[in-house]
Amino acid sequence: MTKRPIIDVVIPAFNEENAVGNVVRDIPKDWVREIIVCNNGSTDQTTQRASEAGATVVMQPLKGYGNACLKGMEHIANKPKSEQPDIVVFLDADYSDHPEEIIDLVEPIINRDMDLVIGSRALGDLERGAMTPQQIFGNWLATNLIRLFYNYNFTDLGPFRAIKYEKLLAIDMQDKTYGWTVEMQVKAAKMGMKACEIPVKYRVRIGFSKVSGTLKGTIMAGYKILWTIFKLI
Repeated sequence: MTKRPIIDVVIPAFNEENAVGNVVRDIPKDWVREIIVCNNGSTDQTTQRASEAGATVVMQPLKGYGNACLKGMEHIANKPKSEQPDIVVFLDADYSDHPEEIIDLVEPIINRDMDLVIGSRALGDLERGAMTPQQIFGNWLATNLIRLFYNYNFTDLGPFRAIKYEKLLAIDMQDKTYGWTVEMQVKAAKMGMKACEIPVKYRVRIGFSKVSGTLKGTIMAGYKILWTIFKLI
């Protein structure tokens, strides 16, 4: 890219009133045009905290991580074609990611013409306790299956990621729940997109995880990730 790209950020959020404001405030505003927080049926002050911090809030009452991300994409798609972004960044609302690393995340797209960049917690600085052993094993298993089937060397299914908007549309994302991240990576691999990872820092989240914080959530997420991989083969 020969000029500074237009970058929009999508942040799915469910009951993250204590964290989402920090996430929005730490995003480098001179790099990002719009921050879109997708309120996924929150019952707390998530909407107010996100708005106060400067985000655009869109409402998605249908629960599910993928549903929230799809609502953010819908918001972007409703813009006039001339106002659609060059790059979309996804990150979580729990403040486990370091939003200031967006600059590093988009660098391979801008300077090396990559299509998809994953922020890898496995390659980066993972704070003790930030991921459960089940999460670490699940990521290892899923990324090794992707390597086996598609010869793409991912190390993580991390939520912090950047993708060219035209490639995001081409992938035609469908998953509405836990399979969102792996669907994007498997489809990118199947389509032969140029993908890479950069190491990112990852800290203990603010608040309680709705997925890895419960046995049911952990089992359901693991099942959906593996089901998605095998479905897309």
